Amino acid sequence: MAGTVVDAATARMLTGLLEASHLAALEQLPALTKEHAAQAGLHGVLIYLVDLQQDVLRLMADQTKETGGDEDAQTAELRIDATLAGRAFQETRILERPRTGDEPRCWWVPLLDGTERLGVLRVGSSDARPEAEDDLRALASVIALLVASKRSLSDSYPRLVRTRPMHVAAEMQWKLMPPLAFACEQVVISAALEPAYEVGGDAFDYAIDDDTVHLGIFDAMGHDVSAGLTASLAVAACRNNRRRGAGLVETSEAVERTLIGEFGRATRFVTAILADLDISTGVLSWVNRGHHPPVVIRDGRRITTLRCPPAHPMGLDLGLPVTLCHEQLQPGDRVVFYTDGITEARGSQGREFGLTRFVDFIIRHNADALPVPETLRRLIHSVLDYHGGHLQDDATVLLVEWHGTDAGELTP
Repeated sequence: MAGTVVDAATARMLTGLLEASHLAALEQLPALTKEHAAQAGLHGVLIYLVDLQQDVLRLMADQTKETGGDEDAQTAELRIDATLAGRAFQETRILERPRTGDEPRCWWVPLLDGTERLGVLRVGSSDARPEAEDDLRALASVIALLVASKRSLSDSYPRLVRTRPMHVAAEMQWKLMPPLAFACEQVVISAALEPAYEVGGDAFDYAIDDDTVHLGIFDAMGHDVSAGLTASLAVAACRNNRRRGAGLVETSEAVERTLIGEFGRATRFVTAILADLDISTGVLSWVNRGHHPPVVIRDGRRITTLRCPPAHPMGLDLGLPVTLCHEQLQPGDRVVFYTDGITEARGSQGREFGLTRFVDFIIRHNADALPVPETLRRLIHSVLDYHGGHLQDDATVLLVEWHGTDAGELTP
């Protein structure tokens, strides 16, 4: 909401909505929003949330009866790639619906928790003031914060954002991992994970610790509940040790001891990249535990593979040394971590998607000046399309963009 100016009516709307939300569950948010938005002259407010695979926007609760017969607002599901609402979501900007004559104005407003895209807000108003969009941004910001703070305690939220049943292993993995997007002044982080409803052994992790961003990508042996348990244990052990102040080498060795202690030697194993990014200097440090090396995209065209002598996967106990490597990033660099399900996905002709195609896709869409999360959304859909919509292995991407001291514009 930086830079947003609100008038007295809008201030009352936001204050009232926040006060009412303290004793409200997520399911009550649509009714509370409608009630308090009316104080600022906003009507027909509808909340749409994005599904897990970011294909569609789904109407929250039964709100169609509140639209007064507006046919555009009575659709329970809107496709992201085929609607004005979806375009607002993709581009993270407010879009006004075309109108004729004295027809009331109507906007689609992205719902952003930081840079995590939660969905869109549909808002109608007769207000023609230039600052009307400030009111929309303010309302959307508050609703996004409320959705983000209450969704973890709601079962209706996962039911809404899932378009089909989820496997038990995937249930564990999604609960384990952080949000798909995060940004602060110096860095933007975004992730994608498929197959969303059947993922077993892949996981990603990140956390902020003063000037350090901790990063990790994990690929456990197998593609079942056991693989999910292995990946979950590896992530938990990684977090536990780094929160006690252990470095990357020590942490990876502690993860291995934990896996061996639980499953036995060479029974279950995990490949991983564990990394730390100093966001004040741009120095990236990492260890490679039998995983594909990350790549750096620089100036929208130059590609550098981050080579580092790999140790054995965690859990195999082969005795190979763990090497700590370093790379000085430049402002604007994008570091891409990935699992083999991305590059080894095969199309109908049996050809792999491949690392070159994978990186070229990111470079091409970087030129479109799209938000990082939208670039990854399109990438993962391209991988799925290439593979006929069905992946035989987990496919995960974790993308980190370092801005240096010149953060630029991260949010609309």
